[in-house]
Amino acid sequence: MASTSTHGAHPLIGFIGAGNMARSLASGLLKNGWDKSRILLSDPEASQRQMIESILGVKTLADNPAVAAQADILVLAVKPQVLGEVAATLASAVQKKMPLVISIAAGVRLEDIDRWLGGGLPIVRAMPNTAALIGSGASGLYANERVSEAMRNQAESILRAVGVTVWLADESLMDVVTALSGSGPAYFFLVMEALEQAAIESGLDPKQARLLTLETAFGAAKMALEGHEEPSQLRRRVTSPGGTTEQAVKVLEQGNIRPLFKKAIEAAVTRAREIADMFGKKA
Repeated sequence: MASTSTHGAHPLIGFIGAGNMARSLASGLLKNGWDKSRILLSDPEASQRQMIESILGVKTLADNPAVAAQADILVLAVKPQVLGEVAATLASAVQKKMPLVISIAAGVRLEDIDRWLGGGLPIVRAMPNTAALIGSGASGLYANERVSEAMRNQAESILRAVGVTVWLADESLMDVVTALSGSGPAYFFLVMEALEQAAIESGLDPKQARLLTLETAFGAAKMALEGHEEPSQLRRRVTSPGGTTEQAVKVLEQGNIRPLFKKAIEAAVTRAREIADMFGKKA
């Protein structure tokens, strides 16, 4: 079982890797009142460490195992292709401390992470998306059987510092989360790009087209988030019979927009599984 902190209310969280996502999580925790002295990040670059210490006011180290030796909760925030190599260097320290491990490395399965770290660990796998960088992320989480209810709450509180979270009952669904919310921002950016270009080609000034596109996307998302109606109900409410919206939606439906998105999600899920297989064989 992972150790719990004897220092106040907060366990010590150690981040292996201090890239954008780790910094965003640390920043979110600090904004939520986490004690600065209970956050520790590792990074090999001195300039990166100085920047983090200056901006966040937290301690950093160059040595990954030194962070792992202290952490009650260990967040693995390195690129998935190097996670096996990095985890192997942490195994000795992790086996002594037995922390709760949270991996935010996309596409790496729990059984592989556990094997690389020496086995027997409580591990939560998380898939945050890029919007976590601005505190509006959407993360899927999956825990192995060694994760207690208290540990689940700890993991959730960390990821909720940068957005919303959902718990999954089956690890294979992490590939669907990767395809939906992980890759999803790109789908919406593509839709925005297409709408903006169509408006420009229909005569709108590019700056006007950009502003109207972005605010329309933001407003639609805000209505869906804050209301109590399904997207289909919201769509029907703004689609007057015989009106302009009805004609536009008819064109999109005739163009098979639903089957197209289904194929896109399926393609991303397939690729996520291929990547997981590839990473799992690396170490």
